Amino acid sequence: MDKKQLRRMIRERKRAMTEAEIQSRSEALAQLLYASEAYRNAKTIYGYLPYNQEVRTVPMLEQALRDGKRVAVPKVFGDEIKFLYLQDLTQVAKGYAGIPEPIADEPVAEDKTALVLMPGLAFDPQGHRIGYGGGFYDKFLAAEPDHPTLALCYEFQLLPKLETEEHDIPVDVVLWA
Repeated sequence: MDKKQLRRMIRERKRAMTEAEIQSRSEALAQLLYASEAYRNAKTIYGYLPYNQEVRTVPMLEQALRDGKRVAVPKVFGDEIKFLYLQDLTQVAKGYAGIPEPIADEPVAEDKTALVLMPGLAFDPQGHRIGYGGGFYDKFLAAEPDHPTLALCYEFQLLPKLETEEHDIPVDVVLWA
């Protein structure tokens, strides 16, 4: 199965989920995240704001703020993303491809060791991922390779093995529920 077919299949599975199922799995993933060494050690979380049926990350990012961590989320600038610090997770609007992103263009986050929560459509146990096709995270991590990375996904997004390309950067940890 090629990437295009795989993306279509995963999108269909995600669209079939009920909001209750998304909430339940997101809550289970939140508990796995909080228990992870990567989360406990992080001073800053570079998260993402959910789009469509993605894992509901906003409660996780709110908890990170309550835990005294700094939180930043991505905003697209041309062909790259920059993470912007965000204290109020409601200060967002639809941006690139309809994905929520900060209204403001600053402050740009500059923590080279922040834990990056990675979105994606499919993952494997070795940390390989298939994203949405923009290459934004691979470009970001190629420029800032010292970030620990963690992916949150639904169990059907975890596949035994993904074919990857040379520029694909694997994630360090994949959590699923």
